[in-house]
Amino acid sequence: MRRRKPPAPPPPVPFSPAAARAHRAALGLTAEQVAEGMAAHGVRLLPAHVLAWESGGLRPDEPEFIALARALWCPAAQLMDARPTSLRDHRIARELGQAAVAERTGTSLPAYRQAELTGHWEGDEDQTHALADVLGLSLPELVEATGRRDALDHLLRQCVAGRWQPHLGALARIVPAPSGALAAALTALRQEHHVPTHWGATARATPPPTADALIPRFWQLLDDAAS
Repeated sequence: MRRRKPPAPPPPVPFSPAAARAHRAALGLTAEQVAEGMAAHGVRLLPAHVLAWESGGLRPDEPEFIALARALWCPAAQLMDARPTSLRDHRIARELGQAAVAERTGTSLPAYRQAELTGHWEGDEDQTHALADVLGLSLPELVEATGRRDALDHLLRQCVAGRWQPHLGALARIVPAPSGALAAALTALRQEHHVPTHWGATARATPPPTADALIPRFWQLLDDAAS
């Protein structure tokens, strides 16, 4: 009987040793005091661990990272060495567990875990809106974190190439914005790339847009429509 492979360990938390050192120094705390503060949040370890994190010799796991942020009285995101982009990193930046996010978004815990594992979110429009609210995501951050950038690019190309109205529902599941704002942004986006000909057909006014140009322009138009 073939043995199942053990699940792959999660990627390391994006931790900044320099930020941890700076926060501890600003508070005037010793490594011992930081370890005591972490113990108050349920994580017990030696002061040597704190120093090893600050030197880059070790990296904290998720519970250790959140406890360290609380012991240093700073948002977890300030201890990250890069801007959070994945669902998991955004969740950790908000100091939330997987079960809490699943409950607040109305999804099952296995489904949410799968979304973090694969980088693809399968929630409906309401669940996606709740996800953005729970994790404090802007719409561009939401699309990036849920692995839906390619799907958004595909829909926008269809909207630019023809009528956008049939695609409004699918777009709203990816970008949970008011339908009126979405309609206004799509109308403007299509007008920028098409002009009427003398025979009532349409012709391209500009070369086919790339995703790097089309998606940012959509966000700009959506912001204008929502303001």
